[in-house]
Amino acid sequence: MTQRTKTQKLLTFEEYLTYDDGTDTRYELVDGELVEMPPESQENSNLARFLFVELLKHFAFYLVAHKDTEIEVTGRRARCRLPDLMVHTEESYAALIGATRATITRDMPPPALVIEIVSSGTANRVRDYRYKRTEYAAREILEYWIVDPQMQQITICQWVEGQYEDKVFTDATCMESVVVADWALTVEQVFNSANRAELLGE
Repeated sequence: MTQRTKTQKLLTFEEYLTYDDGTDTRYELVDGELVEMPPESQENSNLARFLFVELLKHFAFYLVAHKDTEIEVTGRRARCRLPDLMVHTEESYAALIGATRATITRDMPPPALVIEIVSSGTANRVRDYRYKRTEYAAREILEYWIVDPQMQQITICQWVEGQYEDKVFTDATCMESVVVADWALTVEQVFNSANRAELLGE
């Protein structure tokens, strides 16, 4: 879920990096405009935490980012996205060592994987399925996972010869990932784990 925030003027990427409104509000930058990132639903938060824990079984802890690393992407004007989850390559992680802000700029190597969990609403679906898909492909990120609680499906976009090729996984199908080659969970298992946590209040 996103909410556009009125700013006095369009921001450059450099101005965005130094922007501080004195609050803990998180923003994405979309064509120079600040877009507020409000709290997610409990289901989406549970999904993000569940996937974070699962990814830690496959990668060193320092390579897995949970809503704390942003990436500069291309657009009509300055754009910067804050994925729900990210798996670094050793190169993208190394590029951030010593940086004062966890922002992967366009002159840095891309991460291996980004994951977005789709919030309800048409605008959010268009953003994740259309705009972010194009933006992440342009950054040559090997895989982009679109986790869709409403449709109960996970789309894995794999970067092949300059563009993404999509595979949609549902029900008892085990997801096939190049980045997480030994992934063994089905789509049902992913969504059922999040739903169970929500029912139990975990």
